[in-house]
Amino acid sequence: VAEDEESMKQVLVVGLDGAGKTSVLHSLSTNTVKRSDRPTAMFNSVCVKTEVAEIEFLEVGGSKSLRKCWSSYLPGSQALVYVVDSADHKRMTLAKKELHQLVRRHSTLPVVVLANKQDVKGACTISEIHERLSLAKLGDKRKLFLIGTHVAEDGSQIPPNMQDTKELIAQLVIY
Repeated sequence: VAEDEESMKQVLVVGLDGAGKTSVLHSLSTNTVKRSDRPTAMFNSVCVKTEVAEIEFLEVGGSKSLRKCWSSYLPGSQALVYVVDSADHKRMTLAKKELHQLVRRHSTLPVVVLANKQDVKGACTISEIHERLSLAKLGDKRKLFLIGTHVAEDGSQIPPNMQDTKELIAQLVIY
């Protein structure tokens, strides 16, 4: 295995359609905000270089047909980023079901849940998201993080919590 291949780490980014995965990825990779209103038809991939490694963020679309193939990308991933639309109350149960189904065979895989769209009026709080997704039931062996995020105005710098999220993910996949 080539040295540069060893330093390449993969993070799988999934969530229901409309959760904001592409906007979050753009923010993580460029440190600037760019909202995306178009759904990801299949895949989206961005590389982020850190001092220690290159991290490939692989986003798989969240439509019903694509959700079936999410699990096939987990074995090559060092972490899972699960993006949830905090304001989508109607589909929170579906988001919970998909998350639990996805990670049940991967008891030690680190999971970062991004409670996105925290800036939307009526969005669930972080504690409500924790409860509604039953995150306490995801297992004691795994590193699990729940972070509230939102993508502000196009072209602006990413909020500090997005920068912290990027650093956290880098730490998870490198060590």
